Amino acid sequence: QVQLVESGGGLVQAGGSLRLSCAASGISFSVRAMYWYRQAPGKQRELVARITSSGGSTYYSDSVKGRFTISRDNTKKTVYLQINSLKFEDTGVYYCNAVENGVNYWGKGTLVTVSS
Repeated sequence: QVQLVESGGGLVQAGGSLRLSCAASGISFSVRAMYWYRQAPGKQRELVARITSSGGSTYYSDSVKGRFTISRDNTKKTVYLQINSLKFEDTGVYYCNAVENGVNYWGKGTLVTVSS
C-alpha cells in the first residue's frame, strides 16, 4: 500500500521559512522522481518542484525559483521542500506526489499559511 505523508506546514510570517517533509512507503522510492505541488485557495493545483530519483536534477516553477529547494534522502524514503522568503501568495496546501506503476499517488497535504 502506497502512502505519502506530508508534514511541516504551519502559520508563518512573510519572510519566514519552513521545511516540509514527505515520508513515503510502499513505493520504489529510490528509483522514482518525486514532486511537490501546491493548491492555493480557489486555484488549481500546480507543480512547484520536482527532483529526479538520484537527486541530481531538480525543477522549480518560476514563482518559487530561488526561494524553494527540493531535496531527498533515499535511505529515509523522504523528500523535503525547504521554503525560504515566504510570501503571502505561497499560502496553500502542499502535496507530495509520486507515480508508481503508472498510478498517480498523493498525500493528504500539509497547510502552509503565510501572514502579512
